[in-house]
Formats: sequence, C-alpha cells, structure tokens
Amino acid sequence: MAVVSFEGLHKSYGRRIAVSDVSFDVADREVVGLLGPNGSGKTTILRIVTGYLRASAGTVRVAGRDVHDGAAARRHIGYVPEDSPLYAHMRVGEYLAFAGRLRGLAGRDLDRRVAAASERLALGPVRETIIGRLSRGYRQRVSLAQAVLHEPRLLVLDEPTNGLDPRQIIEFRGLVRDLARDCAVLLTSHILGEIERIADRVVILLNGRLLGTHPIARAGRALQLRLRGPADAAPRIAAVLAATDGVTRLGEDGTGWRVAAADSAAAERLGVGLAAAGLAVVEVAETPSDLEEVFLRLTGGEAAR
Repeated sequence: MAVVSFEGLHKSYGRRIAVSDVSFDVADREVVGLLGPNGSGKTTILRIVTGYLRASAGTVRVAGRDVHDGAAARRHIGYVPEDSPLYAHMRVGEYLAFAGRLRGLAGRDLDRRVAAASERLALGPVRETIIGRLSRGYRQRVSLAQAVLHEPRLLVLDEPTNGLDPRQIIEFRGLVRDLARDCAVLLTSHILGEIERIADRVVILLNGRLLGTHPIARAGRALQLRLRGPADAAPRIAAVLAATDGVTRLGEDGTGWRVAAADSAAAERLGVGLAAAGLAVVEVAETPSDLEEVFLRLTGGEAAR
C-alpha cells in the first residue's frame, strides 16, 4: 500500500518550471531516495509533500490524505530539513517535550513518546545537555527524534548527512534503516553512494522531470574490483585470486586485473590475502556501481539548469 503518492505533480514559478509531470509512489516501510543534480526538483518535491509549497498542478496524497488538506495530511509526516532549526538554548529533553506539545501530545503520552524517541536515537546520555553544545551528529539525532515523536507514516529527510563526519554517516545509515521498520522514508542526497547504501529504490530526476526509477539490491550484491600492481607480480596475484573464496577473476586489460567479489567480506579476504603474500598492490578500486551506471546513462546526454 502506498503511504505517499505523487500523480502528475507540477510546480512552476512564472515561466520557470521546477517540477514537471512527476508521478511515483512510496510504499509502507520503503526507503526511497530522490537523486539528481542541483536544480533537478528534489527539494521542491519535499517542500510540496510537507506542505511548505503548493503544487501548480497534480496531486500528492499522504496516508490517503491530500496534502492540500493541511493538518489532516501533515499529522502523518515527520520532517527533517537540510538545515534543521533547533533551539540552541534548550536542553534536549526540554526541546523534545516542546516539539511534542506542538504536535498535540500531552501528559503521560508525551512523556512516553519523548522517552521512546530518546531511547531509539540513543539520546539518553545528552537528555540534559544544552543543544548548542552538541556535536553535529547528536544535533541530527535530535532532529530525527522530534520528527518521529508522533509516530508518522512518512519520514522526509532533506540532505540528512550534510556536515556529518564518516563515522556519523555510518551511524546515521543504521538509524534510518531502523526507523524504516515503522514508516516509509523519502530522502534526498547529492551523493550516489549514500543513497545506494540507505534506499530500497531511487527516483532519478533532471530539470524537474522524472527520468526513471531504479531498485537497489544491497544484500549479496557482487562488487566489481580492479587491481593494479607491478607486472612481475602477476603470477602471485593470480595465485591469491584462485585461493580466495568468493572472488572470481574476470580478466586483464593490460594495466591491471578485473575481479568480482561476492560481497564486502570476500573483498576484505582478498585484501588480507594479498597482504599476507607480501604483494605491494598499487590499487584496489571498486568499479562504478549499477546505480552509477544507470544514473549516468539517464542523465549523460542532458545538462542540468
């Protein structure tokens, strides 16, 4: 069942068209990423679904409610904008209680929701900390917590990993996948790799138009790797490849070897095997993913505004 449905969505500003005839659905507990260059319409779509902008034409329904119905649709949405506005002078627990009251929560129900969101986003250690003193990673957790206090059907995230360090990005992926057990997630990112690691499906946009949708199969996806090393190491590299479970030698191109690893664990075993053999391999690089190939094929012949 679709939690959010876009049908013929169109948004223009005078002669400038921001979104043109876009239609797609997001199913319950599905994570869908909007992917496209700057000016492709990603943020415009998010602002329409969350009620900050009104569409010029078309319909958007959340949990069966037209977003133009206002509160009836918004009560089913949790939203984290790109620069999430937090009250830096408030303590974390105080802010979450305030956000809950804005959502109409009160009394024991409010206390229960704040406690549940704090536990789920691992905010216990900072409940009494002033928000302005938190790291970027914790502030993003607080933003997520306020967005799920009311147990929404749809969680909307605009560039959620901006400004996070690599460790925080990895932790954030896990948080989103956990939250997606209870709601649909619609998010945007400029980074293909991040979308690929979080989303179940991507919607590819260019100049406000829908170019296509593409499912992502993370589990068990083979990795295409390319090895480069000194020419005299070829026999030893071939021996390591043959001895490593889950790794298949695909061929040589004159400057290196192309191999397929069944998963990330097999790729790691290959690296360990090469090191144990004393091989000074110059490069072990993953080739462009399936999503990258699809994105380049769909957008390669056109320039974004």
